[in-house]
Amino acid sequence: MASVQGATPTSPGAAPPSLLHQVLRRKPVGEMAAETGVDSGHGELARSIGLFQLTLFGVGATIGTGIFIVLTQAVPVAGPAVVWSFVIAGAVAGFTAICYAELASAVPVSGSSYSYAYATLGEGVAMIVAACLLLEYGVSAAAVAVGWSQYLNELFDNLFHFTIPTAIAQAPEQGGVMNVPAVVLILLCTFLLLRGASESAKVNAIMVMIKIGVLILFIVVGLQGWNSDHLSNFSPFGLDGVTSAAGIIFFSFIGLDAVSTAGEEVKNPRRNMPLAIIFALLIVTGLYVAVTIVAVAAQPFGDFEGQDAGLSAILEKVTGSTWPATLLAAGAVISIFSVTLVVLYGQSRILFAMARDGMIPEFFHKLNPRTLTPVRTTFVVAVVVSLLAGFIPINFLAEMTSIGTLTAFLVVSVGVMVLRQRAPDLPRGFKVPLYPLTPILSIAGCIWIIRDLRAVTIWVFFIWTAVALLWYFFYGIRHSHLGRAPAPNEGGAP
Repeated sequence: MASVQGATPTSPGAAPPSLLHQVLRRKPVGEMAAETGVDSGHGELARSIGLFQLTLFGVGATIGTGIFIVLTQAVPVAGPAVVWSFVIAGAVAGFTAICYAELASAVPVSGSSYSYAYATLGEGVAMIVAACLLLEYGVSAAAVAVGWSQYLNELFDNLFHFTIPTAIAQAPEQGGVMNVPAVVLILLCTFLLLRGASESAKVNAIMVMIKIGVLILFIVVGLQGWNSDHLSNFSPFGLDGVTSAAGIIFFSFIGLDAVSTAGEEVKNPRRNMPLAIIFALLIVTGLYVAVTIVAVAAQPFGDFEGQDAGLSAILEKVTGSTWPATLLAAGAVISIFSVTLVVLYGQSRILFAMARDGMIPEFFHKLNPRTLTPVRTTFVVAVVVSLLAGFIPINFLAEMTSIGTLTAFLVVSVGVMVLRQRAPDLPRGFKVPLYPLTPILSIAGCIWIIRDLRAVTIWVFFIWTAVALLWYFFYGIRHSHLGRAPAPNEGGAP
């Protein structure tokens, strides 16, 4: 296997590499560390993000995506037992987060699970994972933007007794022409990202603190509407409903992956990356479960279906007044902005890492010399996500994000075990406890949730993966930088 680890030989007279050799070639961790300045501090991107800001990156990308939006899709599927759906999704995400923490400390570069797969499982698998990540990030940004549009309408209605006309506030399938507010949100986030990672991180931190405050307000006020009768028929759809809802919900844990996309812009990444991932997981799961318990106890589960801006509507029913709902809607409008911001950031950094490896055109590798941000990539991401947000309904977007996230999480869990075997002496700032049980439980949990997703979601995912492989065999395999020259001596790295 040693010959598969490095680049394809290019010396005269060398036998041409086999297709299998090319698909399985792995990018050495030492090479990744050298080109990104992990230990030297001299990389292409500026290291300006600290532990606190990075933790709030994870929280910012996660809370909002799920709790502000997804209850209206998940509660009708599971009933009040959706609480267990959040626990299941959180447990699987927790096992995976611990796996992410180890790989992030060992391979602290941009590209997230794409880069981890490249270092452990080979170039072909890395391309599949990249497709998952592009699906995960692009679709989730669109889904959150659609949810933001709902809360904006709620806020306008409470403050001004005015709502944005359906024609410009909904996707065509929902009776509109285009969801204009969702597109506007994406453009606003794009302009902020173009100013630089440090500025974006500071703005995100402020918005996340507002978001946490708003959710605590919901819990405190919502408890006044607690009605045990709403919990009497706790699991009307049985275990199948609980697991199906967990699959819908799972996309809300994408924030854990978003932390790892910032690897090249984080100070002391071997220490701060794993800590930020674990801290974000604890904050997110605790708030999710608390808010969900209060929500399902405050109104009958049948009322959730088709309910726009669900948390605001619940507070309005509980208090008989519009002020708590208005305040929550305002907080959601501000805080969901942060989800979109971080997810768009992650998408652009993944494309940047792929272009640096030669898997996509060099166009996506260009940086602005003043801000050190990939301006071209950010613009392309904004255009594609705007189209999704403007014309695709939120329920389909949520499920497509789930399967992309689950696949990426599964690969990361496998990658931990592979890297442990191939490079046991590689420096790691964090090691998975209860190894190998933890990654095995993560893999099993991901597969369990995937099997409960709708058939159409899985088929669309397979088609998307096939398209990515076609791209790889017609472009990536020929332009891969790993195939241009022999790899340097790794000194023990894989």
